[in-house]
Amino acid sequence: MSPDFLKTAFVTMLVTIDPPGLAPIFIGLTLGMSKEVKREVALRAALLAFAILAIFAFGGGAIMSALGISLPAFRIAGGLLLFYIAFEMIFELRSHRDKELASDAVAVDHVRNLAAFPLAIPLMSGPGSITATILLAGRANGNWQALAGLMAIIALVILFCYFAFRLSEQVARLLGTTGNLVLSRMLGVVLAALAIQFVIDGVLTVMGT
Repeated sequence: MSPDFLKTAFVTMLVTIDPPGLAPIFIGLTLGMSKEVKREVALRAALLAFAILAIFAFGGGAIMSALGISLPAFRIAGGLLLFYIAFEMIFELRSHRDKELASDAVAVDHVRNLAAFPLAIPLMSGPGSITATILLAGRANGNWQALAGLMAIIALVILFCYFAFRLSEQVARLLGTTGNLVLSRMLGVVLAALAIQFVIDGVLTVMGT
């Protein structure tokens, strides 16, 4: 197992997943939730993202090929879904819906759904990180030591995401209610731009092939 491979894998996964960049989005998505619920969302999202990236590390190319799904199509679909979430954040539809959650069972389902989408997919384990994982696993060329090293790198970066999510609670407390509302709308616009960029990247890739 080459140290250069581990260095390349760490830098690539850190840049594509971008834990610090996800923290503000986490604040906007979990606005109004208690500290305990936010912790559960962060933990579930981290575990799901790691599981997804692990699956693609060991069989990503075969899975995409078997389903007949191209990475550009994955980018476009992820972008459209992200845009829907951004729309809800900008017009405060998500926070209104959160207030209407009446039963604990529904609340639990909501936490699970939020952790799965959009946090685990496509923000943490999205087109960029999945593509990077597949390419890095291909470079390992069946070397189990290299694959184990890649999995350790992925786990480390996902752990960074978890701690970034946990620290976002302190940031939200400093901003206060008004600041959080303003930040949520601003981040909704940023998320919408990110979503459109996903779509543009997917379309350009298709046009270039």
